[in-house]
Amino acid sequence: MPAAAEQLLALANNARAHSGAGPLRWDPSLAAAARQHCLLMATEGPISHRYGGEPDLANRTGQAGAHFDLIEENVAVGSSPAEIHDEWMHSPGHRSNLLNPKVNRVGIAVVAIRGVLYATADYSHNVASLSHSQVEAQVAQMLRSKGVSIVADSSQARAACATDSGIPSSRNGLQAHFVMRWQDSSLSRLPEALEEKLATRRYRSASVGSCAAQGVDGTFTAYRVAVLLY
Repeated sequence: MPAAAEQLLALANNARAHSGAGPLRWDPSLAAAARQHCLLMATEGPISHRYGGEPDLANRTGQAGAHFDLIEENVAVGSSPAEIHDEWMHSPGHRSNLLNPKVNRVGIAVVAIRGVLYATADYSHNVASLSHSQVEAQVAQMLRSKGVSIVADSSQARAACATDSGIPSSRNGLQAHFVMRWQDSSLSRLPEALEEKLATRRYRSASVGSCAAQGVDGTFTAYRVAVLLY
């Protein structure tokens, strides 16, 4: 990590510690996207969040390999990292981005041109990049903890995931009696409606299917899941 970027990260984390926000972790993908934008700022000027022909923030960070459900950016020009940090802390919008407790990753780039420093900081809330099989396994584990056995064949649940309504016809002699579809960037818990169904103890088995998220900008990471209860 270049010294100027490292200093800005240290200053940011010190400010976040004083505000009660958690520390930011360095993200190489965000840093790569920040550097590309910073180079444009240094050559195009005046400073901006987007130049002609450049992808927007979500697309350029996503194309660089970052996975997130929240993305923000600070830009500045100054004579030193300390001055740039001070500018951000005294600008309400930039301060809000830097101290946002919801972000946990950052990539920072600093480019020096003719004695002036151009800086870009891209902040995000990081989301794990999971395959459909990994999503299904994670949800299945939560279902097992509720005392439900998992049907090995996930094809019926995957078919349900790819549709917006209805219950797919039975396969292998199993006909689902309830289907739950949802989409989220977090797989930390089951939906409340599904929890309520499981609490009735009427269902002994389930199948889990994952498919491509719907209606979401492709640069943002989200997971779509369907659970069939039998």
